[in-house]
Amino acid sequence: MAPNNSLPLTLLVTFFLVGTTLAAANFYQQVDITWGNGRGMILNNGQLLTLSMDKTMGSGFQSKNQYLYGKFDMQLKLVPGNSAGTVTTFYLKSAGSTWDEIDIEFLGNLSGDPYILHSNIYTQGKGDREQQFYLWFDPTADFHTYSVLWNPGNIIFYVDGRPIREFRNLEGFGIPYPKSQPMRLYGSLWDAEDWATRGGLVKTDWSQAPFTASFRAFSDSNACLYSNGASSCSSNSSSNAWYSQQLDSSKQKVLKWVQQNYMIYDYCKDTKRFPQGLPTECNVRSK
Repeated sequence: MAPNNSLPLTLLVTFFLVGTTLAAANFYQQVDITWGNGRGMILNNGQLLTLSMDKTMGSGFQSKNQYLYGKFDMQLKLVPGNSAGTVTTFYLKSAGSTWDEIDIEFLGNLSGDPYILHSNIYTQGKGDREQQFYLWFDPTADFHTYSVLWNPGNIIFYVDGRPIREFRNLEGFGIPYPKSQPMRLYGSLWDAEDWATRGGLVKTDWSQAPFTASFRAFSDSNACLYSNGASSCSSNSSSNAWYSQQLDSSKQKVLKWVQQNYMIYDYCKDTKRFPQGLPTECNVRSK
């Protein structure tokens, strides 16, 4: 069944009103290219970052800053054409063996087939919280904005200002929540042909290499910087609206519309994967 692409006028108006003004990013000041042997490049006076991959290796970067909560925006233009086997990422991650992670991955596909946005959340080293979505546009034709809001109450994933996923702080039910480990922001382009496209059935076509993804307009202006064991928001967090932001009723309608029309996998509905019972947050979430 084809997705219902029509939206109520009020929701369309909401989309135009949603979002923050992205400050002009300067990647020279914001990130370090950490691997790729020259396959990652900062261009246009710091306004554009490209990651490339060939059969030898991919490439990646990480933020200079560490964060403990924030709203993070990045504009991406994904690998065009036959991108099967490639994975482009934009994620937050802490260090150590019991790490926290807020994960967005774009799984490439054959020409003409849709990309899959793969999301996951790790707490204390445990993930298995995948949700996957098709996108309602061609993410290779132009730049689109992908955002993560991480505050003490919830984690919300956005695409062009539309919420697509919400993970609430349910510590009261014994569910760990990322709240004490500072994270860096990372981006990468790498080969995952053993699993990324149709479970690994479709391999990377290396005759199409090099593969290139582009990043721009990274904004961390609404974030708590973490340095020397302290957060920049410790004394003034109440003045930051994003710090307590949640989805209101209109945004919940948008979230529901996206999930009804574009979600293709939800771990909370995969009873075969969890024969002993769904994770606790799935049962709490459904109440």
